[in-house]
Amino acid sequence: MGIFSDNVMGLYNQDLQNTKIADFPRYDFARQVKPQARYLTPVAWALSFPDVWKHKAKITRDLQGVKPPYIMLCNHNCFLDFKVMTAALFPRRANYVVALDGFIGREALMRSVGCISKRKFVNDIDLIRQTSRLLNQGQIVVYYPEARYSHIGTNSVLPESLGKMLKYLQVPVVTLLFHGHHIDEPAWNQVSRGVPVEAEMKLQLTKEQLAGLSPAEIQAKVTDALVYDDYAWQHENQVRVDYPKRAEEMHRVLYQCPHCKAEYRMQSQGSQLSCTACGKVWELTEYGQLQALQGETEFTSPPAWYEWQRQNVRAEVRAGTYGMESEVLIDSLPDSKGFVQLGKGWLRHDMHGMVLKGSHLGEEFEVVKSNQSLYSIHVEYNYIDKKRDCVDISTLEDTYFAYPLSDDTSVTKIALAVEELYKLEMEK
Repeated sequence: MGIFSDNVMGLYNQDLQNTKIADFPRYDFARQVKPQARYLTPVAWALSFPDVWKHKAKITRDLQGVKPPYIMLCNHNCFLDFKVMTAALFPRRANYVVALDGFIGREALMRSVGCISKRKFVNDIDLIRQTSRLLNQGQIVVYYPEARYSHIGTNSVLPESLGKMLKYLQVPVVTLLFHGHHIDEPAWNQVSRGVPVEAEMKLQLTKEQLAGLSPAEIQAKVTDALVYDDYAWQHENQVRVDYPKRAEEMHRVLYQCPHCKAEYRMQSQGSQLSCTACGKVWELTEYGQLQALQGETEFTSPPAWYEWQRQNVRAEVRAGTYGMESEVLIDSLPDSKGFVQLGKGWLRHDMHGMVLKGSHLGEEFEVVKSNQSLYSIHVEYNYIDKKRDCVDISTLEDTYFAYPLSDDTSVTKIALAVEELYKLEMEK
């Protein structure tokens, strides 16, 4: 398997299947990460550039002479991000923050190419220590601060600690903003359409500017720099996608019908979205616009539809009525050797927070996350062998992948609700 591959091999760690959860070995995030091995840098180029050329990636650079060490912040839509990032940095090498599930079955290789492992959406002091150590060695460290693929090709919320971290590290901040990566390979159906893409690499903050700004001002600066809308970019640039199944699986993100307001009754096939409750059908055009086949087109922009769903979730949260419960399948990821199947359990998410319950080898376990502890959460669509949507809930010791079994559940709605519940909590 290549260094840059999103295929997961050796998914399950059968050696732990009969081991109690308390006895699971845990990933050592404190173990020192080294700069990328120089002999692997040409290999990374060889694995990246063919896809970069295939997508006719246009990379513009405005670095104003800045040299390593520096932090580079990228938006995140698909695996092509890593390959275009490698090309953008050419001929330099870098270290990269990667989620722990990217290390499954290949920890030694990932460490050799300079990857820093991380559990998603948990505060991790080891990540800051690793980053600081590598910057002191003159390295470039690459972050994807959205910490997940974008659901609908627009920017996601950034951690409020980002500005504080950048202020503390006191190295220049560079951004790499990708355009078109979601159009090429959306998170809800990860099949490349082979479309041309663009990227803008830009110096955002010098060391001197960082010294004169507050963490909140730094946060605002980088947040503004990472705003994007891939569907608007596609329409404005008339980027044609003639892939016949371009809307297939889009209902996993656009889960609520804007015509009859029914939830969880959307379906998709080929280039069309439809509602099984009222029968209305929409076409996703070759240029990324939605058109109703009959009657009013409520939203021509997929991100506008998505944000309408957010407004509806916000209304439930503000009214105090939001809540979901579902039986789930649960996998644990204690280290990089693979998932451990924990069988069926129960997931509840409501105004009080998130609770995941299950049992393993006759012992019950419970994971509780308060609304205040989750500013966002990671979800996957059609994930690995189960081919179901899932939400992953991390602690410092483990990551639990929960696959809802109820048809009246959407992991997209859970993700939106997490963000809205956090906002409400912060207002208090």
